[in-house]
Amino acid sequence: MHAYRSHHCGELRKSEVGETVRLSGWVHRKRDHGGLLFIDLRDHHGLTQLVVEPEATFFADVEAVRQESVIRVEGKVIARDDEVINPNLPTGEVEIRLEKFEVLSAADDLPLPVFGEPDYPEDIRMKHRYLDLRRETLHRNIMLRSAVIKTIRDGMEDKGFTDFQTPILTASSPEGARDFLVPSRLHPGKFYALPQAPQIFKQLIMVSGFDRYYQIAPCFRDEDARADRSAGEFYQLDLEMSFVERADVFDAVGPVTRDTFAKFAGDKKVTEYPFPLITYADAMRKYGTDKPDLRCPIEMQDVSDHFRGSGFKIFASILDADQRHVIWAIPAPKGGSRAFCDRMNVWAQKQGLPGMGYMMFGHGNEAKGPLAKNIGPERSDAVREQLGLGAGDAAFFLAGLPKDFAAVAAKARVKIGEEMELTNKDSFALCWIVDFPMYEWDEERKKVEFGHNPFSMPQGGLKALNAASSDEEKLNILAYQYDIVCNGYELGSGAIRNHRPEIMYKAFEIAGYGPEVVDEKFGGMLNAFKYGAPPHGGCALGLERIVMLLAEQENIREVTMFPMNQQGEDLLLGAPAEPDAAQLKDVHIKVTPPIVEKKQ
Repeated sequence: MHAYRSHHCGELRKSEVGETVRLSGWVHRKRDHGGLLFIDLRDHHGLTQLVVEPEATFFADVEAVRQESVIRVEGKVIARDDEVINPNLPTGEVEIRLEKFEVLSAADDLPLPVFGEPDYPEDIRMKHRYLDLRRETLHRNIMLRSAVIKTIRDGMEDKGFTDFQTPILTASSPEGARDFLVPSRLHPGKFYALPQAPQIFKQLIMVSGFDRYYQIAPCFRDEDARADRSAGEFYQLDLEMSFVERADVFDAVGPVTRDTFAKFAGDKKVTEYPFPLITYADAMRKYGTDKPDLRCPIEMQDVSDHFRGSGFKIFASILDADQRHVIWAIPAPKGGSRAFCDRMNVWAQKQGLPGMGYMMFGHGNEAKGPLAKNIGPERSDAVREQLGLGAGDAAFFLAGLPKDFAAVAAKARVKIGEEMELTNKDSFALCWIVDFPMYEWDEERKKVEFGHNPFSMPQGGLKALNAASSDEEKLNILAYQYDIVCNGYELGSGAIRNHRPEIMYKAFEIAGYGPEVVDEKFGGMLNAFKYGAPPHGGCALGLERIVMLLAEQENIREVTMFPMNQQGEDLLLGAPAEPDAAQLKDVHIKVTPPIVEKKQ
C-alpha cells in the first residue's frame, strides 16, 4: 500500500465496502454524535466521512485534532445505513471505520475558516490565500480556469494554430496603460518594460513567415484594479493570422469561444455561431455602450422628431440649441406604473442626473404623465407606436449630446430589463462589435487621437486617410477593429493590422505624430514591414473574464489563484517591497521619496 493513500477522498464507493484503505488529507469538519466521532476528510478530489469509535486507542488524539490539520488514516470501508446516506456527496454511501490515525501536520488556530465559507474581509483572505484556496468555491473556480485554458488550447490547435512564446523583458509599447519598468544592471539608466501585450511580437511572427500563432500570454499593465480587471497582471488568449480578412479571424476564434462557453455553461444557453455583428454606431445608438448586454432585449431609439417644436419646452429648446442634440427613448415594457417610474427617477438622480422624463401608457394606450400632457396625445401616440409599446408599458427619455448621457442610458436600459424581469439570466449572449472609429477627439488636448489600436488598418486605406482634411472627416474614418462581447463584458478586441509603412506613417501623422516619432517608437516593426509583410490580423481575449462569467462571479479575483488586492498589493508575500541598498546599487537606481504638498 502507498505510504500516504490507497485512494483519494472522492473515490470510494459501495464497490469498495469491506476493503481496508489508507487516506490522507485535511480535517474539513469534526462532529461528536453520542460518543462516536465523525471527521470529514478532504483532499483535492473530494470528501470522505471517517468514523471513530470510543474504544479506539487513538480516540483522544482524534478529539484533540484541529480543523485543517493534515492526517493519515487507515480503516475499513463500511456502507452507511440508508437513513444517513448523503446523496449530495459522491462518497455519500460509505464511510471508513478507523483503525489507524496519525497527524502529519498539526494546524494552529485558523485566521480564516475553510468549512462553511463564511464571508471574510478581503485583506485576511489575500494574506492567507493558501487557506482561502482550500475553500470549495474558490478551489472549484481555479480548477475551472485550468479546464477552460485546456479547452481553448485544444480548440486553437485544432484550428491549425501553433503555440509560440514571446519575450517578457521588452521595450515599451502603446497599449494605452502605464508600463511596468525594469531597470537594467548592464545598461545604467536604461529600462526594460514588461509587455502590456505581445502586440508587436505577434505581428513580427507573421512577418517571419509563420502562419497562425497563439499563446496564453501574460500581460502587465500598471493600472488600477476593477471588479472585472486585475491589478498589474492578467492572461489572455493571444492570436494572429496571416493572409486573412476580418471574417477569417472571426471564423477561427469564434467557434473556439462558443465551444468553450458551451462546454462549461451547464444549463445556460449560449449564442450559436456565427455571432451577431453589430456596428459600433448601432451599438451606441441602441444600447448606449460598445459592450451591450444582449440578454436584455430593450433597444433605445431616437425620438427627436416627436419633440421638435413641441409643447415640452425643455426638450424642444435642447434640440434647437445644437443640431447634434437628440432625444433618446428607453422602452420599459410592463413598467407603466407610477411607483416604478418614480423609482427610476430616484435612481437617475443617484447617477448624477436631475431625473428622467417618462410616459406611461394606460388602458386604451392613453399616454399619462407631465411629459405626455405637454406634447399632446398625437405626438405621444406617435412615440408609443415607434417604440412598439402598449397598455401597461412606459418609456423614459434623455436629452442632449449622446456622449454626455449614453453611459447612464446604458445603465438605465440594463436596470429596466432586470427590474421588469426581461433579461434572460440563464444565457451567455455573444456578439461582435465592428467598425470602430479609427480616431477620437481628445477634449483635454484639443486634438484628434487614436481611438483604439494604432496598428489597425483604416477602412479605405491610404486613400481614405489622404481624403480627410477636416477634424470631422478624420473622426469619420472607420478601422477594421472589432471587439467580442458577452453579457455586457468586453471579452477581447482585435483588428486587421496595418502592414503598409506608408499607411502607418499617414495614420500617425493624422494623430499628430511625425515620422521621426514613428521611427523611434516602432522602427523595429516598420523596418520589418519594408521587407515584405503579409496582410494579417488577430485578436486577444481575456481569460480571467471568460472564467469569471462561467463561474458566475462578479469579481475577477475570485478566479485568480494569487491576485493582488484593489490597491495592487500582494498581501501574502508583501509586494511591492522596498529594495535594499545593494539591489539599488546593482541597477544604478536612487529612490527619491514623493514630495507631499503641505495643506494650507
